[in-house]
Amino acid sequence: MSKQIHFGLIGAGRIGRVHAETLTFRLPEAKILAVTDIDSEAAQALAAHCGIPTVTDSADEILANPAIDAVLICSPTGTHAELIVKAAEAGKHIFCEKPIAFDLGKIDAALAAVEAAGVQLQIGFNRRFDANFVRVRHAVESGEIGKPSLMHIVSRDPAPPPISYIRSSGGLFLDMTIHDFDMARFLMGDEVEEIYTSAGVMVDPEIGKAGDLDTALILMRFRNGVIATIDNSRKAVYGYDQRVEILGSAGKIEIGNCYPNQAIVSNGSTVHRDLPLNFFMERYTESFALELKSFTQAVLEGKPTLVTGIDGRIPVVMALAARKSYDENRPVRLEEVNA
Repeated sequence: MSKQIHFGLIGAGRIGRVHAETLTFRLPEAKILAVTDIDSEAAQALAAHCGIPTVTDSADEILANPAIDAVLICSPTGTHAELIVKAAEAGKHIFCEKPIAFDLGKIDAALAAVEAAGVQLQIGFNRRFDANFVRVRHAVESGEIGKPSLMHIVSRDPAPPPISYIRSSGGLFLDMTIHDFDMARFLMGDEVEEIYTSAGVMVDPEIGKAGDLDTALILMRFRNGVIATIDNSRKAVYGYDQRVEILGSAGKIEIGNCYPNQAIVSNGSTVHRDLPLNFFMERYTESFALELKSFTQAVLEGKPTLVTGIDGRIPVVMALAARKSYDENRPVRLEEVNA
């Protein structure tokens, strides 16, 4: 393989555009040769913006192109597993957005195809590449804060997505909390064995009518005994709320929200600052770039990716356990849903 990875991009929506800009403007070792999307106008616009030479009518055309080494799967979740299988069978390395699928059987089939083909697969859990979360992981791994006992994750969006998206997203736990499930595993370096969920519809009744939830508190117990919580809401009017605290026997580590500036204004009536960065596009700009750099290097060097297919599977198991816990109003062990 050459010193430059040639990519095909499947999906030209919001996250597809983010990845296309990263590969085009920030990674000289990568080049996008083709893009496809069911919205041909979106694909054409992205191709013009990023200098992508070819817009195809289907993913099959990208997978059949022998000049393409790897694909970015940024299409709707319902297409991910099938595209992974097809890409693996075509001998393409694969970067796929989360989740792989809503169904564990489909995930397992996709992972089996990847293993059989011997190609690289990385799942798009970008927060693992954020410098703040990396620092928390280091504090736990190195013993800097002693033996962990409690972890709190706060993850709240500034506003809920459209109801049309809610209906096809897989629900709060598979769409939003899945990032926090991955973070819990990553930060603690251990696996969750039991989950209890308390949740409701506190933001928008239409979300409930669509069969979903918009507010949740999830209690988890790790195999090592650590107790953890995830606090989710679809609506925090002040902006994107992303915080973590881990308490250990020798201290604690915490990270707060990121802001567009560090200015604090003090006057006779208030002490205040500007609102935090508004959403994930702004908050995690660097982590999106770093995850693609990591994937590209893994392919070039023939090394394992840092976020594997199993890393993509386990948060889905956690999400299914969280929903089962809510539905049955009881703690659920992961082994109950890990078929």
